[in-house]
Amino acid sequence: MSPTESDLGARLLARARAAIEHELGLAPAPGDDPSLASRGATFVTLTKHGELRGCIGSLKPHRPLAEDIAANACAAAFGDPRFPPVSRAEWPAIRIGVSLLGQAEFMDARAEDEVLARLRPGQDGVIFFAGCRQATFLPQVWAQLPEPRRFLGALKQKAGLPPDYWGDEVMIATYPVQKWSEAD
Repeated sequence: MSPTESDLGARLLARARAAIEHELGLAPAPGDDPSLASRGATFVTLTKHGELRGCIGSLKPHRPLAEDIAANACAAAFGDPRFPPVSRAEWPAIRIGVSLLGQAEFMDARAEDEVLARLRPGQDGVIFFAGCRQATFLPQVWAQLPEPRRFLGALKQKAGLPPDYWGDEVMIATYPVQKWSEAD
């Protein structure tokens, strides 16, 4: 039996929190949860006082949800290269958000203006591919970058390219997410 959407969100948030607390030595390892046995791709976002504190995830469903959410929670807390590892002292101030990614679909658009016209601000998670480079933004990033050209430019920069870059090898995929967050 699969959990309801709100129950699923509560289970994912609880598992992310339990995994981090286990790594901090504050709780035992989370137990099995058969309702999280199906494969899934998740991102875990940590915030502290409303500011980003870590975000790591999976783009493809390559392991059970229970494993994916725990691994990504610990990676966001202790392995995001943009931040030092989360400490026990700051842990009470950390809030967790989880995103469950839907199937990514490649856009049938070759020109940047076509892509920009088809992006759905606030709805689409976007993956930018250019040769060996790739980067993604969750739909939540639209809140900081609501204009499609700026959003796509920042995504190119995240991939290590100039914001005005475009080439024949560029491919764009979009994906939906279900998201849940702990209350502040």
